[in-house]
Amino acid sequence: MISATSSASSSEAVGPAHLYSVPARIEDPEIQLLVPAMDVVRPEISVVIPALNEELTISDFVDWCHEGFAKAGIVGEVLIIDSGSDRTSEIALAKGARVLKTPRRGLGRAYIDALPYIRAEYVLMGDADCTYDFREIGEFVEKFRAGDEFVMGSRYRGYIEPGSMPKLHRYLGTPVTTWILNFLYSSKFSDIHCGMRGITREALGRLHLESQSWEYASEMVLKSVHLKLKTTEVPVRFLKDRDGRLSHHKRSGWFSPWHAAWINLRAMFVYGADFFVLKPGFLLLVLGLVLTLPLTFGPVKVGAVTFSLYWMLAGLTATLMGLQGVYLGCLARVFYDFTGSSRRRLLAIFSYTRTALISGVMLVAGLGLTLPLIISYVHHGLALPAGFVVESYQAVTGLMLIIGGFSTFVFTLLLHAAAKLADRTYGRPQ
Repeated sequence: MISATSSASSSEAVGPAHLYSVPARIEDPEIQLLVPAMDVVRPEISVVIPALNEELTISDFVDWCHEGFAKAGIVGEVLIIDSGSDRTSEIALAKGARVLKTPRRGLGRAYIDALPYIRAEYVLMGDADCTYDFREIGEFVEKFRAGDEFVMGSRYRGYIEPGSMPKLHRYLGTPVTTWILNFLYSSKFSDIHCGMRGITREALGRLHLESQSWEYASEMVLKSVHLKLKTTEVPVRFLKDRDGRLSHHKRSGWFSPWHAAWINLRAMFVYGADFFVLKPGFLLLVLGLVLTLPLTFGPVKVGAVTFSLYWMLAGLTATLMGLQGVYLGCLARVFYDFTGSSRRRLLAIFSYTRTALISGVMLVAGLGLTLPLIISYVHHGLALPAGFVVESYQAVTGLMLIIGGFSTFVFTLLLHAAAKLADRTYGRPQ
């Protein structure tokens, strides 16, 4: 093996008789790229696969990939991210795959490490265990060439070999979590945990993957929705593990699938935090205002029901909870606004000067409504008057306006600060 000093992207061709070791072009001495003797030039698709001790299946897997390239009429490369200790790298290199040697530090991190070394315009992901049939990649290629940016495989629309998926996963885990994601994000995926999926190199870079472990799969799907990537699904074949091979979940013990499900749910909830606060908050805000504002100048009787100060206090509580929900939801949207559309819209609604003036008016109006109760309190010897007087009702509305005005001003400051941070992270919206 010969060491060559060149970047990952510049290794388009190598000598016919040697394997080359190319140092990482990012500053990480623990990463090393190994290039096979018969490397391809200018691949159109990169099959990027993390592998951990897969010497039992890696030879057949790389052969399947090359067969898939030939059937699809495409020049492709196989890039194996190997963090194991067996002969996976040696076998993959001999079969013509590039190998990225990395420390063992998580499935999601493997894709983050691999990103600088992907040469092709299209990227296809999956597993090296021959459970996904990479001989059938033609439909992925067709979707890419038609302009799709994210091509999700679906086992449920394709073929699931009997015994390949535990019943708990097939009939409960995957359908339930897929439904939850579709409900939260208004998406239409049929199999969010399918490991065989494709994405353009440009879109993969825009995802800014952060997940280090199993949750990378959900992060990809969620961010594809946030980014509004042009997305489609294709049916795939899912096969049983080879005799003698244990899946990574089985290797890790019975708790591993449950842990993977939990961290995937966590990713769904974190990246979709606005779902839990924005719309519910708006509904609470409207309900609270309907209960509070009509009672500003005293109780209101509707039929046999008298809406008094206690109803008004309930309305005040709902209003303030709802307002905070709306503002937190807006901030959540800014944090995960990869396209800039939410930032543009929210900054237009909450422009600094206009919102500061509105907040000031709310504070003054609130003080004006609260002042009569304060005067009455002083007049009665620092004691509130007996009974629910009109000033009490006015004061509740006044307090609502004071708190709402202050919250709105602080939210505006945080919104503009969050927008600047998002501009630095994702780029200023056009």
